[in-house]
Amino acid sequence: MSEKTSPPLRPSVAPPLHRSETTRRDFLKGTGAIVAAGALAGALTGVTVPRVHAAEDNTVRVALVGCGGRGTGAASNALSVKNGPIKLTAMADVFDHRLKNSHNDLKERYKDQVEVPEDHKFIGFEAYKQAMDTLRPGDVAIFATPPAFRWVHFTYAIEKGINVFMEKPVTVDGPSSRRMFRLGEAAAQKNLKVSVGLMCRHCEARQELHDRVQNGEMGDLIALRCYRMHPPVGSAFSEKKPDGESEVLYQIRRFHSFLWASGGCFSDFYIHNIDECCWIKNDWPVEAQASGGRHFRGDYVDQNFDNYSVEFTFADGSKLFHYGRTMAGCHDQFASYAHGSKGMAVISSNGHWPSHAAIYKGQQVDKDKVAWAFGKETNNPYQVEWDRLIAAIRDDKPHNEVERGVKASLVTSMGRMAAHTGQVIRYEDILNFDHEFAPNVDKLTAEGPAPVVADASGRYPIPLPGINTTREYS
Repeated sequence: MSEKTSPPLRPSVAPPLHRSETTRRDFLKGTGAIVAAGALAGALTGVTVPRVHAAEDNTVRVALVGCGGRGTGAASNALSVKNGPIKLTAMADVFDHRLKNSHNDLKERYKDQVEVPEDHKFIGFEAYKQAMDTLRPGDVAIFATPPAFRWVHFTYAIEKGINVFMEKPVTVDGPSSRRMFRLGEAAAQKNLKVSVGLMCRHCEARQELHDRVQNGEMGDLIALRCYRMHPPVGSAFSEKKPDGESEVLYQIRRFHSFLWASGGCFSDFYIHNIDECCWIKNDWPVEAQASGGRHFRGDYVDQNFDNYSVEFTFADGSKLFHYGRTMAGCHDQFASYAHGSKGMAVISSNGHWPSHAAIYKGQQVDKDKVAWAFGKETNNPYQVEWDRLIAAIRDDKPHNEVERGVKASLVTSMGRMAAHTGQVIRYEDILNFDHEFAPNVDKLTAEGPAPVVADASGRYPIPLPGINTTREYS
């Protein structure tokens, strides 16, 4: 990516600790050499991925792994890229109905670009391999399953020489973050192009705001704040598992409810606002302290808190304040702001896009004190990130967002862990933490044991800040 869309981060804050000898030892020990290290060895020494394909066939083939709403949306963006032929040719999921619904939707909208025969529709925990086996080196796999599976699928893509679009977050704990850092390096060495679904970084309005902030138009950044407060969405609140349903499939189906699967509502919902604030700051926080709690829970059995308040601290002492709430009947807000010594800025307001990015004189939004505003936003960043990925593949230009995606995921997990334990959590703490939520995620089966177990009443372990201070749950 260009420096504009992926700015360098100051090395004084949250240095690339994943390169340390301790972390490398932990990685090899904690991953069983990550699929016996053979896949990575092949990735590091294998042939260079071809520039798209042979001259006689310039079509980029796409396999969709994870056919829910977000996966279907990502596939739609892929099929909307205009710089050459691109087709959806394989699909995979653990739920047959989701694959069928996704295929029907995409086929209706992109009739000539969806060519997924019945023998390229795969169901089950090995379906991701089967779908990628239909691709050629240089094609693209979309990973839109719950984040816990990200490293498993990415490992296989590297082995196969396949470019990747992966949804955020890409990790949910320290061990998976260390693993993904290493996988990102392996992908780069094999010349694979990898995009991470933090699309706000591809928003042209935010990019100009970022440049203006870095050029000093707001003076020194003193504080940032972000909000995602709304009623329950997705699968964040879950009632007791229905009788007769597989425990594993229930938890995957309700993945926002389970920390092992998604990092809970905190990681899956809040990462965008936290990431865009860190981007405008051009830095990553070094520590976090937080609070949160559960209210009016009724029959819900999930692991989430209903509200979170986090104070992130950067190395220079400046702060990022995050407020998250998933409760009906309360004030709703979905926005991010930055405050500097010369004024304040709207990073985003009322959702992810359009951003309404602007800089104001003084410390509040005042239409009479606009110092700069981007104007009409016409290029949807969800589409722009795909346009840039496919352009990088066709033009054979470097494009690897893994490290940035892992750091955004890790910093988000740092805030979540601070709330769930009631402790001050540093970047080094969450990075080197040994609690892997789902260490056997690559071995899950529909009828096998689930990564987290309900008690006799059907309720799952929840965070107990101040009581469980070294684990988010036990």
